[in-house]
Amino acid sequence: MGYYWPTMVKDCIDYARRCQACQFHANLIHQPPEPLHPTVASWPFDGWGLDVVGPLTKFSGGHLYILVATDYFSKWAEAVPLKEVKKENVADFIRTHIIYHYGVPRYIITDNGNPFAIA
Repeated sequence: MGYYWPTMVKDCIDYARRCQACQFHANLIHQPPEPLHPTVASWPFDGWGLDVVGPLTKFSGGHLYILVATDYFSKWAEAVPLKEVKKENVADFIRTHIIYHYGVPRYIITDNGNPFAIA
């Protein structure tokens, strides 16, 4: 036999919102706040997707990673091998392989991993 009162659900939610331990250890919400929208590029080199592949088995020169950028409109890909993935390498790749060749893109989409985070 358990307990029940008319406002039990509301009281439990209010308690959990005020409980600091509940805030730290609660499950993450995996549902997006709104429906996902498809990525639509209006013209070539308008938007790029960036990602890092690796670590892989060592290539020539000791490269362990591949940094890849894909244009959403034309599906054109640019890639470079990297020995280590650092923010400086990513910024240099964007500048030399995307901006210098194709102009400044309207947007770049990443998975917000460490090399793509804003320092």
